[in-house]
Order: sequence, then structure tokens, then C-alpha cells
Amino acid sequence: MFPDTLASRFAVALAIGLLIGLVRGWQARDEEEGGRAAGFRTFAIAGLLGGVCAALVAMAGPAILAAGLLAFAAVFIVFHWLEAATSRDFSATGVVAGLATYALGAYAVLGDMRTAIAAAVAMAGLLALKAPLHAWLRRLQWKEIRAGLVLLAMTFLLLPVLPDRPVDPWGALNPAAIWVLAIIIAALSFVGYVAVRAMGDRTGITLLALAGGLASSTAVTVTLSRLSRGNDAGASVLAGGILLAGVVMVVRVLVVASLLNHALLEPLLWPLGAAVAVFAAGAWLLMLRGRKVIGQGPALGLHNPLDLGVALKLAAFIAVVMLLAKIVVERFGNTGLYLLSAASGIADVDALTLSLVRLVDEGASAATAATGIVIAVAVNSISKSAMAAVIGSPRVSVPVGVVSLAAVAAGAYFAV
Repeated sequence: MFPDTLASRFAVALAIGLLIGLVRGWQARDEEEGGRAAGFRTFAIAGLLGGVCAALVAMAGPAILAAGLLAFAAVFIVFHWLEAATSRDFSATGVVAGLATYALGAYAVLGDMRTAIAAAVAMAGLLALKAPLHAWLRRLQWKEIRAGLVLLAMTFLLLPVLPDRPVDPWGALNPAAIWVLAIIIAALSFVGYVAVRAMGDRTGITLLALAGGLASSTAVTVTLSRLSRGNDAGASVLAGGILLAGVVMVVRVLVVASLLNHALLEPLLWPLGAAVAVFAAGAWLLMLRGRKVIGQGPALGLHNPLDLGVALKLAAFIAVVMLLAKIVVERFGNTGLYLLSAASGIADVDALTLSLVRLVDEGASAATAATGIVIAVAVNSISKSAMAAVIGSPRVSVPVGVVSLAAVAAGAYFAV
């Protein structure tokens, strides 16, 4: 990427300082000249100073690098203290950014230049995004912080201590593998939760369906079906939203299964792709001819998907499905597996999908697993049509049911 010469390393150290100085100088561009402790040129010199001190290590020893940092820190802190006393701005960001610029300039000479540049770009991004990050922090709720902590604990505290081997007589239950799958599903659901929070739950049926479909297409179906009662003018748009959430659900299943096991991509692509095409066409036609929805947009009301109780129930459900899948395949063959897929698809698609992916990893046929996944998706689509018929008005349930049956038929045609 760069010629590994001392001159090029000095250039990278200087470029790092210029980058950080550009961001800090732009943020303080309205202040009078000499009214700030450090600006564009100061940060550029700080990066170069770190590089020069690092180059002198070979001749004077590592003490020169430490001495340079202490001297730079002392001067920088004094001038920032004087600035803070005048402006009453007691932020330590400028001091920390200056010290980090010196350190990255030194690392550009002593270490990997590409890593130093990447770290500088990341730091510049954090400095530039001050206002959006602070605004996001003000909107952050405690349950969302708790969700992040739960996900981190699930991944880095509990996962390392779980046995990474089968612990049951049938060799189906690997606690570490089950917990990884629970983390994957919880993280995907949280993406939908964050999307709804970021977009707002009243910004329109389309955004709601796309974001909500990541977390729970069933929740979208229930919400929009309930809204259709007494809202005939918006029935077509609401029905289109339900179908659009179905598109997201099918695409999610295809992506997750294919990423976890590439052998499933080919047998799943045509049947699930055909279903997606039918769902998408139906959603587009319904929204195209639908009139504006009367009243305010619906509130999706998604719960935090990273609650510890939910995660534990999810892991237990995955374990049950995996155990049943293993026993059914051994005793009843593919027919039993397909019946299990149909039964699981009534309530959930993800757990069955991940369980079948695990079976393929253990030597099961990719074609058999793909057929089971297609069956689960088909049953899940039909069950949501039944929910729409029970909860919603006929103007929503009828088009949803017709398009869902057409999508199932198209998927079945390509699956055979």
C-alpha cells in the first residue's frame, strides 16, 4: 500500500495529524484566531512530533518517546486549562484527541501504517459525529442499554463457559452451539427493534413492515390486521404491508441459512426466491392501488428482544426443536422431519431453520434440510393468513390469503 520508508512513515504520521486537525479545526472554525488551544496546524504537528520521537527511539532509546509524550501532554493540558478557564468549556475531548494523535503518529513509524490510518479514521469519525452521538444518547432508554449488556454477557461471559460438545445420549444438544444460535436470532431481532426506534413507529406502513419484518413478521401481521378494523380506506395498503413483512421474513431465512451453510443456498434459492417474487409483486400492487390510510400510523409495539428471559426461552425452544429433529430423523426418516417442520412453522421459522442447518453440518442431506425449511416457511405464511382472517377485515385477509397461497404454490413448484 505504501513504500516502507522512514519518509513515507513520517508522511502518514503527518497525515494522521492533519486529519484529526481538520475535524477539530472545522468544529472550532467560528472562534477567533488564537482563541483556541489547538487547531488544524497544532494537531498536524502533534502527529508529526509523535512520528519523529518514535524514529529517535532507535538512537536514543524508548525514553525519548515517553519524554516527548510527557512534554507534549504538559503543554497541551496547560493551554487547554487556560482555554477552559476563559470559555467555561471543561470538555477533555481535545486533550485526549491530542494525546491520541501523538500516539498514532508514533505508531505509524514503529508499527503498521495501515492500522494507524484505520485508527485515525475511526477517531476522526467519532469526533465528527459529536452532535448525532449526543442526540442518540439522549434518546437512549435504559432497556436498550440493558439489552446491549445482555447481548454482551450472552456472547462474552456465558458462551465461553458452556460445553462445546453434545451432552445428551442422542448427540444432538451442544450447549455452546445452541447458545450461538440464540445469540444470532436475538441479534437479528434487535436489528428490527432498533430500526423501528430509529425510523419512528408512525412513519408509514412500508417502513413499519420492512423494519418490523426483521424482528417479527407475525407481530406486523397482528398489528396491521387489527388496524384494518374500521379502516376500509387503507385496507390495500395494510394488506401490502403484511405481505411486505413476509418478503423480509423469507429473505431473512434464506440469508441466515445460506450464511451458516453455503450448501443450502442452491436448493433454497429457487423456491424461496419464487415466494419472495410473488409476495413482493402482491405487496407492490396492493400499495399501488391503495388509498391513504385514515388516521395515524400504527404503533408496532415491539418488545425488547434481548431480555434475558426471552433469550433463555429462545435457547430452550431451539434445544427442543434440535433434539426432536435428531430423534425424528433417526426413527422416522425424512417424513418425520417434514412433519416436524410443518408443526414448528406454525409458531416460528428461525429455530427450525437453524436446527436443520446444524443437521446438515452433522452430515444430513442439504436437499432434505432445504425441503424442511421451505415447508416451515410455507406453513408460517399460511398461519399468518389465518391470523389476518381472524383479526382483520375481509378487505385485508382476502388479498393476504390469496397472495400467500400463490407464493406457497410458486415455492412448491420450484421445490419439487
